[in-house]
Amino acid sequence: MAAGKKIQVAVADDHKLLRKALAQLINSFDGYAVLFEADNGHEIKNQLTKHVIPDIILLDVNMPDMDGYETAKWIYKNYPQVKVLALSMFSDESTIIRMLRLGAKGYIMKNTEPEELKEALDSVMQKDFYLSEYISGKIISGLHRDIDMPEQPVSLSEKETEFLKWVCSELTYKDIAAKMFVSPRTVDDYRNSLFEKLKVKTRVGLVMYAIRNGLADA
Repeated sequence: MAAGKKIQVAVADDHKLLRKALAQLINSFDGYAVLFEADNGHEIKNQLTKHVIPDIILLDVNMPDMDGYETAKWIYKNYPQVKVLALSMFSDESTIIRMLRLGAKGYIMKNTEPEELKEALDSVMQKDFYLSEYISGKIISGLHRDIDMPEQPVSLSEKETEFLKWVCSELTYKDIAAKMFVSPRTVDDYRNSLFEKLKVKTRVGLVMYAIRNGLADA
């Protein structure tokens, strides 16, 4: 990035007071400037198609008139250079998995401290990824300790690779077993083997590995 050039951020949230507060906060961060604000995904599409392209979009998951899921998918398909940082009140595993699958580079809670928002923006720009400490501790059970570690070569069987792809869907483990024409016990064996090989402890960890290694279909 050229000296003096600020990182451009778009803020998308249908709650005007929160959106304005976030924009003001981001503008106070050294090296950052808010390029535009949006109420929903349609407004983001309109801006991007007018070639108003930010570096990062801070994207609320739950918005009316094109929510965060649909918006993240559209951005990833049409403007993959734009980094999406998901913003939500929810910390459930399914929401996190879905946003990461759809191309989000990070996930942060709305009740986070200002310092952590700055850390998240920095990490998304510099490392191409961020999960808050709260999410890491509550959902991913220590996976954040592995994010900065170099990937070690891992040998996966054909069935384990297929299982990883299905894990990135919204199917239950029982449904995955049916898709793979194996028993639920066999699927449990694949999962436990991958937990050990990949040094993760949850389904979110499996999904993150798959995304980082190009095994997840968006």
